[in-house]
Amino acid sequence: MLRREKGFTLIELLIVIAIIGILAAIAIPMYKAQTIKAKLTEVTNSISHVSSAVAAYYQENTNAWPNCTDIVAIRDSLGVFPPTRRISAIFATSTSATNFNIEATVNNISNAAPDVDGCTVRMNGSVGADGAITWSWDLTNSTLAVAYMPKQ
Repeated sequence: MLRREKGFTLIELLIVIAIIGILAAIAIPMYKAQTIKAKLTEVTNSISHVSSAVAAYYQENTNAWPNCTDIVAIRDSLGVFPPTRRISAIFATSTSATNFNIEATVNNISNAAPDVDGCTVRMNGSVGADGAITWSWDLTNSTLAVAYMPKQ
């Protein structure tokens, strides 16, 4: 009678290691991108809060835009406190009687993504014929990679 050895062969073990390596090669970059997006949420939420405050200011001050050239001006005139941990500079200025821009410079996002630090995120507002303000993310003038920009 022959005895049969129990266990895995070397080929089977190598195949399992190769599969784990392939999965890790896919998962690690995706994890990095999602971590950066999660940290950028604080920036995009801050810009959204500023846009709401700008819209309220516009409606309360007979269709006049605020002039906020830095974080202090935004705090004083709009009452919004953008976090300085992730935003190194933010300003909100009008480009015309019906258009407005809010731009923030990203800071301290990740040591693993130095290409994100120093990028700008921009939101544009425009007044329609009915007086409603429409906000949209500016993918053209923002220097942040499109992959990290929020959805419209």
